[in-house]
Amino acid sequence: MELTIKRTENLKPKPDDASLGFGSLFTDHMFNMDYSLDKGWHSARIEPYAPIALDPATMFLHYGQGVFEGLKAYRTEAGNIQLFRPQENIKRLNRSCRRLCIPEVDENVALDVMKQLIALEKDWVPSAAETSLYVRPIIIAMDPFLGVRASQTYRFYIILSPVGAYYAEGFNPVKILVTSDYVRAVRGGVGEAKTPANYAASLLAGEEAHAAGYTQVLWLDGVEQKYLEEVGSMNIFFVIGDELVTPELNGSILPGITRKSVVELAKHWGEKVSERKISIDELMQAHRSGDLKEVFGAGTAAVISPVGQIKYRDEVITITDNQVGPIAKKYYKAITDIQYGKAEDPMGWIVAVT
Repeated sequence: MELTIKRTENLKPKPDDASLGFGSLFTDHMFNMDYSLDKGWHSARIEPYAPIALDPATMFLHYGQGVFEGLKAYRTEAGNIQLFRPQENIKRLNRSCRRLCIPEVDENVALDVMKQLIALEKDWVPSAAETSLYVRPIIIAMDPFLGVRASQTYRFYIILSPVGAYYAEGFNPVKILVTSDYVRAVRGGVGEAKTPANYAASLLAGEEAHAAGYTQVLWLDGVEQKYLEEVGSMNIFFVIGDELVTPELNGSILPGITRKSVVELAKHWGEKVSERKISIDELMQAHRSGDLKEVFGAGTAAVISPVGQIKYRDEVITITDNQVGPIAKKYYKAITDIQYGKAEDPMGWIVAVT
């Protein structure tokens, strides 16, 4: 596919790496591509970052037909820029497209234009420890139509944002609240798709958790409200005895790329890892018996996030004395060392950009 590039003449000042937050700054350029029934995906272009004009009746605004992804570009000590498992993100984008009745994108084209956009914006990739360039591909329905059906036109765009740590705590234990008042998703719904509605559904519980002093919500299944599923921004892992456990993918849990990486690393190292149902009762009993050794989240934004405290109903449990545990530390180091080029990549996960 032909790609046109139009450079801006008004470059923004680059931020100080030490002051980076998450998701509030954006680079000079973006990628755009359109879809129509007669042309398919067409007009691939990199152009100056700018607002997208939307008709007030645009279907995405009314019915939420859209999907997105999140991944990162990393600067190595040698100054090179690389991506971590981008093919997996693009595959997941297409899985979400199928669920939301959105035409799929060519995975090779998507990876190529992503690399070209990042290469153009290479000076925006920060170099300080634990910083990166966040990459957000998204597809939205563009028909100006108020009837309920799948759109016939779409916009696929990619924006970039230099970021620091996702959580204010950094790589320190966070506190999570198990909610039994709300559910995020149910099997057969769109929980396994990365679509805006899933995040909108999580906001109220998240606000209530924050007000109570907790960083995130740990969701229970939407049918029995018995089995643990995922945290708002990451999948969840438990070290119970000598077993690393994560909830099995059941149709209502997002299949995380970092989650997959932890499972594959555990198998590569010959460690005991299980993807299975785990109930909140099993978790609380494991803590009472002393078998619960660690809890940590896994996701693109935070990579590995140790959990130091969990509240369920009126019971609060503390894990690893609210310190970073050795298992979480091991996976964090292994994955980030690969991402930043500090260690060999035995899994073939890295894709070079420059």
